[in-house]
Amino acid sequence: MAGFKLSAGVGLLGLAARSLAVPAPIYSEPTTTFSVPKITAVVEPVTNVTYHGSYMGPSATVTGALSTSVLAPSVPALPPGPDAFKYPSDGQLHAPQPAPYTPAGGVGTNGSAPVYRVLSDFDYQSIALALHQEWIELDLFHWGLATFSVEDFEEAGLTAEDRHLIEFMADQEVGHATLLSNILGPSAPNQCTYNYPATNVHEFIDFCQKLTRYGESGVYGFLNHLNAHDVGQLLLQSITTEARQQMIFRQFEGLFPMPEWFEVGIPQSWAWSLLAPYISSCPENNTRLIWQNYPALNILNQPNPFRINGSYVWNETTDGGYANTASYQDIDESDDCTKSTDVGVSCAPGITRNRSMPLSYPGRQVFLEWDKPGKPIGPNNSYVTDTQAGAPKFAAWVSQLNVTYSPLENIQGNSAYTVQPDISSFDGNPAINGTIFLVLTDEDLHVTPYNLTQLNPHVYAVGMYQSG
Repeated sequence: MAGFKLSAGVGLLGLAARSLAVPAPIYSEPTTTFSVPKITAVVEPVTNVTYHGSYMGPSATVTGALSTSVLAPSVPALPPGPDAFKYPSDGQLHAPQPAPYTPAGGVGTNGSAPVYRVLSDFDYQSIALALHQEWIELDLFHWGLATFSVEDFEEAGLTAEDRHLIEFMADQEVGHATLLSNILGPSAPNQCTYNYPATNVHEFIDFCQKLTRYGESGVYGFLNHLNAHDVGQLLLQSITTEARQQMIFRQFEGLFPMPEWFEVGIPQSWAWSLLAPYISSCPENNTRLIWQNYPALNILNQPNPFRINGSYVWNETTDGGYANTASYQDIDESDDCTKSTDVGVSCAPGITRNRSMPLSYPGRQVFLEWDKPGKPIGPNNSYVTDTQAGAPKFAAWVSQLNVTYSPLENIQGNSAYTVQPDISSFDGNPAINGTIFLVLTDEDLHVTPYNLTQLNPHVYAVGMYQSG
């Protein structure tokens, strides 16, 4: 197209007055397809798991978490470091710039090349835990598609496009598993065999949204504590994908997609406690993990998102603790929100749903039952549940930025009830909402998102609560 130039002294209004005289541009269709080299990387070999179910093999010859010499019963709580309040935070620059448009400070900003390898036992064990999570997600998504028929999915309101999305999420896990395996090297944990607390599509979707929740939250809990910040950057770019997966499964389940303002992070031992029960067996010599397995917390009146009145329930979970997966059994059609088309009632799959009857609410009595420690669990039943806590006295509601305690009432042996608190992170944001974590403790210790692991010695049992 012929160009034109704006002569000196010709104003913009003058140009606008003659704009109609400018010929319309002529766009040409591309006539040549260029050959470009394909750039890619090899993914980790994946073999479909051939067995799903409880571990039926011989007793484990090695039991318990990986361990070495232990220096103290817990990490002591210390005051903030000497420079914690040094920077004035006044919007001004307080040091020379290392380069144009670059403020002083930061981590990994001095030009050193990243190497993307773990730098400590903490790094290795944290990434190995995340890899176990990626492996189970890969298998779980494939298992659901292979186990339930097209008719089963369509009866649950999920179309061929929805099933393709689940398959694509499995493909994402291949990439995630490859990334973390490459970071860890030859000793990286391999894929295992698994058992899932689902007998129909609805239960499969509920378990997926709970499993992706503790997988996502488990990484948030350690991400900023890694010695290898370059590894943390790669992990961040994979876990944000998992956050999208969790929201999609909420949409498939007819839940409000993101009812919180902030996502919660949890310690590695909580995530491992929630994950390990669903791993049946692992290959011989698979790398073992250091993380603790807490006893299970069973929420006897866990809200059921498949019911119109989801809070009016008793003993409607499929696994009796830990994930507390919702059961879709024995729900009358008149009580089944997946069959309803009414706005405010329907929980059929959709971009968003807004229930007029909440799943949970402040002041709700929540009835609890918990296991004793000492139970074989996890791969090959080779880990053992354990706690350093005394008898439980509090329920800790762990959600968003908050840890809020409510006392246990009417404690009888291994059961009690508590009352859901009324707490907001900020005005207009109820802190207890979405898929959250409920743990029993022997003390109402003050902790925050960055030092939540300080609570570990006081945790007795771990579970998940479907508050919204």
